[in-house]
Amino acid sequence: MFGYTSSKAVILRRDIVHKLIGDKVIYTFKTEMEPVLTMKSGEEILVETNDCFFQQIESEEQVLMEVDFDHINPATGPIYVEEAEPGDLLKVEILKIDVADKGVAGVVPGEGILGDKAKKPIIRIIPIKDGYAHYKGLKLPIKPMVGVIGVAPGDEDGECPTETPWKHGGNMDTTDIAQGNTVYFPVRQKGALLALGDCHAIMGDGEICFTGLEVPASVKLRVSVIKDKKVTWPLIETKDSTMVVASGDDVDKAIYNATEETVELLSKALDMDFEETYLLTSIAVHMKISQVVDPRKTIRSEIPHAIITTEKLLEKL
Repeated sequence: MFGYTSSKAVILRRDIVHKLIGDKVIYTFKTEMEPVLTMKSGEEILVETNDCFFQQIESEEQVLMEVDFDHINPATGPIYVEEAEPGDLLKVEILKIDVADKGVAGVVPGEGILGDKAKKPIIRIIPIKDGYAHYKGLKLPIKPMVGVIGVAPGDEDGECPTETPWKHGGNMDTTDIAQGNTVYFPVRQKGALLALGDCHAIMGDGEICFTGLEVPASVKLRVSVIKDKKVTWPLIETKDSTMVVASGDDVDKAIYNATEETVELLSKALDMDFEETYLLTSIAVHMKISQVVDPRKTIRSEIPHAIITTEKLLEKL
């Protein structure tokens, strides 16, 4: 697809270099999955991902709804992390994202927030050069992100298609799952079984029109296990905040789930009762829309580090 740059693990075994090519994919996160690669906590891996259409779109003359939907949203993996067990956290540091030199975006009547107003399907193949997406004379600075990333779900959740977000992660389509940030997943099955794909070169919060700028990518990760720490929903750590990423059947339910988890985490971490924590959340925590076009909608709740850092929050779990 395009070239890799090599890297070395920086923790535990510095001679280990893991690489996973993009032909090994899943379309459903399951409680039991056959891993395609095994690694140890603290090691790094370079993962080749496919775009959400598995590179089926080659021309603007194609029709999106005529692609093979049995090969939509492939996630490369799964990756077995030896030390990961139920009740742990899987810490996934996104060290680098390199994207291809062009991406795909499109409109499908009936899809997206204004799908009822869209009368014709369109596909646009958008070139990417020198850090910009070039569209209709505009130079749009790219911000590569990972749309689908997750681990094996809990037994109570069963199978989760890669197009759907839930407590295991999945198709969260959250712009902060980006280079330099860290995602924490609740481990619910031995080995965690991490998989990822559906990268975007650029996407607006909400992904309101069915796609972001869909691209193949090469994603460099450091994956570590934090023992005996439990959360319900994935967390994202940025330089300024900790985010709870929660989903629901509609936006209201997603906000409810994100708020409930935020209040519970802060109440425990700050040793405050429900009402005081609820008040704090209302005056200082920000609710942001991640996406509103997937089978479940996704919200992120942003806790500023001025309240508590991610490190201190995790210490209290």
